Amino acid sequence: MLRRTKIVATLGPASDTQAVLEQLISAGVDVVRMNFSHGTAQDHIDRAERVRAAALVCGRSVGILADLQGPKIRIGRFEKNKITLSSGDIFTLDAARTTLGDQEGVGLDYKELPNDVSAGTVLLLNDGMLEFHVVEVSGSKIICKVVRGGELSNNKGINRKGGGLTAPALTDKDKEDIKTAALIKADYLAVSFPRSADDMKLARSLMVAAGGTSMLMAKIERAEAIPVLAEIMDASDAIMVARGDLSVEVGDAAVPGLQKRMIRMARSKNKLVITATQMMESMITNPIPTRAEVSDVANAVLDGTDAVMLSAETAVGDYPIETIQAMVRICSKAETELDENATDQRLIRSKFTRIDQSIAMSALYAASHFKVKAIVTLTQSGSTTLWMSRVNVGVPIFAMTPMESTLRKVTLFSGVHPIAFNIESQFASVVLRAAEEELVRLGLVAKGDLMVMTIGEAVGKTGHTNTMKIVRVGEHAD
Repeated sequence: MLRRTKIVATLGPASDTQAVLEQLISAGVDVVRMNFSHGTAQDHIDRAERVRAAALVCGRSVGILADLQGPKIRIGRFEKNKITLSSGDIFTLDAARTTLGDQEGVGLDYKELPNDVSAGTVLLLNDGMLEFHVVEVSGSKIICKVVRGGELSNNKGINRKGGGLTAPALTDKDKEDIKTAALIKADYLAVSFPRSADDMKLARSLMVAAGGTSMLMAKIERAEAIPVLAEIMDASDAIMVARGDLSVEVGDAAVPGLQKRMIRMARSKNKLVITATQMMESMITNPIPTRAEVSDVANAVLDGTDAVMLSAETAVGDYPIETIQAMVRICSKAETELDENATDQRLIRSKFTRIDQSIAMSALYAASHFKVKAIVTLTQSGSTTLWMSRVNVGVPIFAMTPMESTLRKVTLFSGVHPIAFNIESQFASVVLRAAEEELVRLGLVAKGDLMVMTIGEAVGKTGHTNTMKIVRVGEHAD
């Protein structure tokens, strides 16, 4: 079975070598994530070259997601690397402190924090493991009472419960990293901690200025992003349900419902969506997932996510290959439970402003009413393919294109499988016949199968898809 749900794997020390990359891609990775929180520009350039070389060896198209670090809202370092705090302790966060931290307090990387908090503010540290209540703010010092204690070590992150930190989504480092992402021709650029559509618009303008063509992904991880979610999506090409920081800011119980809402909204707006964070966390040190992790991944698939993402599991884990294999197994099984016959009202209610979008929806409608083996899009930009991927009619979509950038971008589209295809002809009939022959050669269709095919009569031009044909393989009208 051709898997609909795509798998994103984060690269790191456990998955950086050419040999491991080839194993990951062969096992089922569709997109690799490069975490720009770590490494130099040259590290990212070298890693992108290894990924594309490995993909070539494996005979597959693999997308690259460049993930910006975003603002570092963290504490400083301790003299003894870590301390243990108990409930009731008084602890000071000091933006002006230049000495190493101790049992009484520690410095801050984010110097504006005293301006963002006041007495009564709740601060959550180390992914919410520790809880501080602000007692007083005095100049650069934030005096806190420890409500939930525990171990606190160097450079741990800080969240404000309910949101409200004013750190800009794009730091000076991020702006330089966007240039690197453009240089390596990253297919996707993830913006961390966006608070508004303006953050995404700024990132897009910087990417364009750097000569890049990356699709923009908003990582939804701030509480203040939720009320303006629709506006952020409209300014983006994709979103990531970044459940880690989001859970700390809005509360863990709110995240499952938000995940479902975000996936529904993304699909309705023709946007892509990745579900991320701790999906297979136990497999960092264990060769099999927990039952809860299996259910978590399966539920994301049933919700309609385009992709599921692995972080530390493949970056630093002991079992990166086994994790991908488990993810493939879970996604494939969950997809058998999708209701392919449910009437999707979008096919009936949708109103179109573009001919190519109308053709995309017509192809889906036809495929849902015939016993069709495949939907085939002859595409340049992938736009028609994207619209098709928003509705599941239980039929694989093959995106056939001569454009390398399009081959890599569609790797994140659910249900879409890229095929490199280049026939130099201005006649749509010739191109369609050649595409059919290529699909037969690849063993994806056989004589007698029905296919729905779309193409633009102005062959080779972007945005000109205007033709849909229902074709029975091996039967040609001469």
